[in-house]
Amino acid sequence: MNTQLPKDGLEGLKQNWKADALSGFLVFLLALPLSLGIAKASEFPAAMGVLTAMIGGLVVSFFAGSRLTIKGPAAGLITICAGAVTEMGGGPEGWHLALGVIVVAALIQIVFGFLKFGSLSDFFPHSAVHGMLAAIGLIIFSKQIHVLLGIDPATLKGLEPLELYARIPDSIMHEDIRVTFLGILSLVIIFGMPLLKGKVFKRIPAPMVVLLVTVPLAWIMDFKHTEPAFDMVQIGNFWGSVGFNADFSMIGTFVFWKYVIMFLFVNSLETLLTVKAIDGLDPWKRISDYNKDLKAVGIGNAISGMLGGLPMISEVARSSANISFGGRTRWANFFHGFFLLVAMLLFIPVIEMIPNTALAALLIAVGYRLASPNEFFKTYKIGSEQLVIFVTTIIVTISTDLLMGVGAGILMKFFFHLINGAPVRSLFKARYEKTQTNGEYHVKVIDAAIFSNLIGYKKLFHSFEPGKKVIMNFSESKIVDHTFMEALYHFQEEYQHTGGQVLTLGFDNFRAFSNHPLASRKFDPYKQTRVEIKLDPRQVALRKFSEENDYSFYPQKVKSVMKYKDFPIEIGTRIRFEENVLEKYLEEGRLTISDITLTEGAGQAEQNTQLTVMLISDTGLTIPDFALEPESLWSKLSELTRGKDIDFSDHQQFSKKYYLRGQDEPEIRRFFSQEVIEFLENAEEMHIECHRNKLLFYKRRSILDAYEIKLLENFGAHFLTSAQHAVNTKKILL
Repeated sequence: MNTQLPKDGLEGLKQNWKADALSGFLVFLLALPLSLGIAKASEFPAAMGVLTAMIGGLVVSFFAGSRLTIKGPAAGLITICAGAVTEMGGGPEGWHLALGVIVVAALIQIVFGFLKFGSLSDFFPHSAVHGMLAAIGLIIFSKQIHVLLGIDPATLKGLEPLELYARIPDSIMHEDIRVTFLGILSLVIIFGMPLLKGKVFKRIPAPMVVLLVTVPLAWIMDFKHTEPAFDMVQIGNFWGSVGFNADFSMIGTFVFWKYVIMFLFVNSLETLLTVKAIDGLDPWKRISDYNKDLKAVGIGNAISGMLGGLPMISEVARSSANISFGGRTRWANFFHGFFLLVAMLLFIPVIEMIPNTALAALLIAVGYRLASPNEFFKTYKIGSEQLVIFVTTIIVTISTDLLMGVGAGILMKFFFHLINGAPVRSLFKARYEKTQTNGEYHVKVIDAAIFSNLIGYKKLFHSFEPGKKVIMNFSESKIVDHTFMEALYHFQEEYQHTGGQVLTLGFDNFRAFSNHPLASRKFDPYKQTRVEIKLDPRQVALRKFSEENDYSFYPQKVKSVMKYKDFPIEIGTRIRFEENVLEKYLEEGRLTISDITLTEGAGQAEQNTQLTVMLISDTGLTIPDFALEPESLWSKLSELTRGKDIDFSDHQQFSKKYYLRGQDEPEIRRFFSQEVIEFLENAEEMHIECHRNKLLFYKRRSILDAYEIKLLENFGAHFLTSAQHAVNTKKILL
């Protein structure tokens, strides 16, 4: 549990090379098959996807404005790349001409970085962006399902997504059974591994497991000689084909500039959104330089396009994995590129044994994550109007193209804002009054706070000095949308990390569009936002439990507070919401039990986990910071990145049962007295964390019922008794 801010540059390499090299290697295992699959689906030579990721790691790492993002090809650009190659003639000719488009778009992207356009991503409503990505997921599936079934891709050339969906029954009738078997087996691995219990299974990259299974099977089944060439990855003379490959001969045509705009728009937008999301997961809460990162990606895209590679972005799934694997600095991205270089130098014959049906399965899984039913459900939970925008974007994107789809989503968003009372004068202008008195900022928001004027409000947020109190008053507003609420939430989190405080007033007469804490809301003097909460069966049981055990009970879902700040549970995650709060004061301190929503990953790789935690504060004890968790295979593997295990030679049972870490080892050893250790040896396994003399307990990563909560309370009370004895004994000895 290292809270020291990692250094940058060469000092950062010396300080963190073990952690970053390990994370870089694990990300490489994830990136290799995905890069091959994305390139192939994009109508590029498969190995050029690996070239893109190599450049993203070996080159872009030195210019990037973000510390933990992984640069490489992304599924979100497949449809644009494939469309550009096809419309420009297809085959090698279309590939070379598409490279010219990428280079020109990259040069403009660099200029955008210098012009500080990094904040423009705030203009696009989240529902439209997610709708665009969901449409891309559906398009990916429409193409890759045929590859998984062993159908010759040449027979599908020129077919639109709806036509490809219509061809699925015919492809099933003409499937290659042996190829389909490996494809379905790959899908079982990809979707089955997350269901396995144990942290080690969640940390092993599923794409690499797919290759470890399918490559030997393809070799045993002699795919090289019994299946058509299109069923296997073809690398050929990779190093001989790397050179100046871009062709600019169509630069004067409409189609050339259409794809320049599409590359520039989607590439920049996905990059900026990923950097923003990964900043929220950074254990050290470092803030990236968006404009610098935009320039860095532009440099990478220019080099990649010239040499034959795909456009790259800050890729969300690999970046999330980098944090999960313990990456600390930009050197993790560098090492990921280095291992890809080694693979292309030494293992091309092995790579050519990969069956394309396995890569198709990986891309189908990516497409599913982009357009899963859960994405529709999550959008609906925010508000029905968000779902309309989301679905509109999907339908128009699939029917036309990405730009038209996003444009339709934005127009639908404007339509909803206008009918809900947003004045035309405030659609693009942030109207507010800002005053400062007695060290406090008072902001009166006027008319509307929505996605299209968010850039003005972001400038306002940046104008506040750190460590102050900010009061945002919405009593004179007509409408506040979800995009603004999300931005306000992130601003509250970031500003609180500087020691400041953000309060909101004036929402009493607003009607929220859903029960989601960040839902859009409009002014309605006849309806209070304090709706009567209908308790579910578990909440009814918790209310009864609170009455029987002298707790105060608050079932409402609220945005997370700062009480969990810097606890190890937040490493690589965000605590977004808290609900079902049980609270009481004991002689020993303040006891708070609640359900928290823990967010891991970002974007379509985002996963929410609800768990019940108990926080004991105001104990009056001085306790060293530490983290204790039941020992597992993953905890042993994580010693390189998360600190060594503190063992006790005279307590072997405890040392085998628990993984204990912390910076101040002498103080931790003094605190873990014989009485504390014996209690932990004989009690059920528990996760315990301490930060600034506050103790956090949780049994497992799921919610607990009333009976289990009582056991959790008893565990905390007994542990606290042992801890008090240990601290008092230490005082006597001193």
